Amino acid sequence: MPPPRRILQATVEETLTPPPTLPPTQQIARLIKAEGNNLYSVETASGAKLLVELQSRFRSSIWLKRGGFVLIDMDRKVFGERDNKIDGEIVNVVREEKRWRKRGYWPEEFGERKSEGDRSEEEGESRVGKMPSSDEEDLEDEEKDEDAGP
Repeated sequence: MPPPRRILQATVEETLTPPPTLPPTQQIARLIKAEGNNLYSVETASGAKLLVELQSRFRSSIWLKRGGFVLIDMDRKVFGERDNKIDGEIVNVVREEKRWRKRGYWPEEFGERKSEGDRSEEEGESRVGKMPSSDEEDLEDEEKDEDAGP
């Protein structure tokens, strides 16, 4: 049976507003991939890759996507005593990124997101399966005309 709707709505509302300040044990991280069983690989602003666990209140109620941002808590008192590879816990999910970016604690390393078109041009992404630009069409037509000959 799923959790009561009021609990689900309270959890969702908590993720909409960023906290006014962050304790020293918390930081913002980018999700790299889901490892399974509520475990996720994240990358911090310093570039460190960590394995973190999703807090129980978010399980089966909030879905995380690759490349999204989360707030992780790496309290050494709690996670240092465990004999496992988990480095921290996801304590909040960044849903309205604009609000979070306005806060002073947002890392500069996670600068502005680029649009999908900007990323594909910079990375030299393959154009297979995509519509050719009008310049490419003109070049292909000219090549066909030359190949056909007189």
